Order: sequence, then C-alpha cells, then structure tokens
Amino acid sequence: MASFDIDGDLVRKLADLLRETGLSEIEFAEGEKRIRVTRPTAAQAVAVHAPVAAPAPATAPAAAPAGKPASHPGAVTSPMVGTAYAAAEPGGTPFVRVGDTVKAGQTVLIIEAMKVMNPIKAPRGGTVVEILISDSQPVEFGEVLMIIE
Repeated sequence: MASFDIDGDLVRKLADLLRETGLSEIEFAEGEKRIRVTRPTAAQAVAVHAPVAAPAPATAPAAAPAGKPASHPGAVTSPMVGTAYAAAEPGGTPFVRVGDTVKAGQTVLIIEAMKVMNPIKAPRGGTVVEILISDSQPVEFGEVLMIIE
C-alpha cells in the first residue's frame, strides 16, 4: 500500500468550505488520493450541540429588519446562505402563509445551497405573524425569515 501524506492545509480549506457553504460533506480527489471531510448537518448540530447555535445572533441583527431582531423569541433565522423558497416547487402551494398555525418541527421554507434543498423547520409552534422574505429570494446566514408567535 502506498504512503499517503495528509495535507493539513487542504483539510482546513475543505473544512472552511463546509462552514461557508453549509454543506455537510465535501470530497477532494487527486489521482488515487481522496480526502473526504464531513460535519453534522444543521439538524444534527442543533439536536446534539444546541449551545453552538448561540453565536448566530451576533451576526443576525445586521440582516434583521427594524423591529424584528433575530433575538425575537419567534424569529426563524436562516442557518445558511442560499436561496429561500416558499413552496416545494415553482408555482406550488406555499408551505405556510401569514395567519397559519404551525407545529414545532414543521417545514416552513426550503433554502437551496449548492444545489441541495434544505428544509427549514419551525423552531416552535404558533401562528405565522410575518413572512419577511419573498419566494426565490437570496438569504444570508442569520437573516430573519419569518416570525412565529
């Protein structure tokens, strides 16, 4: 078996790419050498490492609209950079509308990042009182997407 020297800088760059894009896995191949870097998905990270989510509000207020900060108890914020979709398919029925009652864990939007559709789930049950994005709108990490009260 041939010797395989691990390029630490490459692994760090791949890990940085995962964080920047919100992907959960990336693989690099050159010749017969392959390096795969993985991390927990957003749902796993929240379920297993809930305290890790605390830094998000530090970047969110800049993207949050006036009067609706990410610290609002009903704020649903974007966990990644991507394109937000209100429905499962173009022209389809939106997942939720203002006035709808939602349950915790119910899909309320989809964010596409790097051709991967990521369901965004309601962090709590309640009534959708405001939707702050439009269908097919680019969104930033930490941006407030909707308010559930």
